[in-house]
Amino acid sequence: MAIGDLSKQHLSLSVDGDRLMRRINSLAEISPIDGGGNCRLALTDDDKYGRDLLISWMKDCNLDVLIDAIGNIIGIWNIGQGAPVMSGSHIDTVRTGGRFDGCYGVLAALEVIETCQQSGIKPSRPLAVGIFTDEEGSRFAPDMLGSLVYVGGMPLEQALDVVAIDGAILGEELLRIGYAGTTPCPGLIPHAFVELHIEQGPMLEANNVRIGAVTSVQGISWQEVVITGQSNHAGTTPMSLRHDPAYVAAEITVFVRNLAKQMGGHQVCTVGKIDIHPNLTNVVAAKATITLDVRNTDEILLQKAESQIADFFVGLAKSEGVKITTRQLARFEPVIFDERVIDCVEQIAKAQGNTVQRMPSGAGHDAQMLARVCPSGMIFVPSVKGISHNPSEFTETIDLIAGANILLHTMLSLTTLDADSDN
Repeated sequence: MAIGDLSKQHLSLSVDGDRLMRRINSLAEISPIDGGGNCRLALTDDDKYGRDLLISWMKDCNLDVLIDAIGNIIGIWNIGQGAPVMSGSHIDTVRTGGRFDGCYGVLAALEVIETCQQSGIKPSRPLAVGIFTDEEGSRFAPDMLGSLVYVGGMPLEQALDVVAIDGAILGEELLRIGYAGTTPCPGLIPHAFVELHIEQGPMLEANNVRIGAVTSVQGISWQEVVITGQSNHAGTTPMSLRHDPAYVAAEITVFVRNLAKQMGGHQVCTVGKIDIHPNLTNVVAAKATITLDVRNTDEILLQKAESQIADFFVGLAKSEGVKITTRQLARFEPVIFDERVIDCVEQIAKAQGNTVQRMPSGAGHDAQMLARVCPSGMIFVPSVKGISHNPSEFTETIDLIAGANILLHTMLSLTTLDADSDN
């Protein structure tokens, strides 16, 4: 897709970088943790305070604010006609999160709209910013839950019944914090969607490139694995007679790491959580519960990895005399973004003097859900040392502003994109 006429007319237009950074830092003042990061789990009180702040800024920009039944917040600048070009992301974090993951994309989208308003630019169709509920999946599984419901990929009733890691019910938490909205789900289908995000990986920095034009998102397979064995005395039980869930959990951890190394390419496997019961020094464990996160950009290869892991469980359970049960927490196939949106991001990045490369995303994002219903894509800026989901997550201000300027002109260009989303 060529750069749109409206964007060409205003190529010198830039966002207010100081205002963008002030808002990023103001939002980070809610739920701070040591090291400069944030803990703002979905639908907690801190999430409510963050939502309240964002809505106040939306109203300052005279946006029409919609809150849907899953708590997604959509702010619309109702100018022009037709479905809006939308951008946005999320403001919930993992327990040890940084200040940029998700929040940057939301605040940059708001900055794009305010820049257009103050510059007297009047696009032919509305612009919108979305804040999607529980993108991280750290409190309520699966991840990208709000955007999944938004596009009709999960029934609202099923989502409202999801139980959190702390035992809370999602629907009850929405009511408690005042964000059980009345706008129906599925939601308004955008004309196009583009999400700006920090890379959360090392490739842009390693290649000395400023902008990633994201081509795809890896498929994701999450499962909980429960290993039940025989609790016993650590001193008197011979090694040959043990049925030890802790050992089996360790074997699984080693197996999936080696599997990812053997498969190579974009295959990654992670054991992210391990709970041992009764978790005592001198007791052979009775039960171990672990989580597996398995990802690949290729669906066939992802299925291959899942199959090999399942086969390994069968053999391991037999050899160690334990019971292994699994529960799927999330499963999303890889997503390929719209070539026209990818081209637009790439061309605008180059036109503004940035180095740019096409690349897949290793992390899941709301854009992969929106891609089900409208032309979608993503813009990446570098993460220093590739660190994310960590208080030390950091992106240089110059890169944050560069990404926001690319988002600005991409959204303006996408207002002229031919698409079926208005039908």
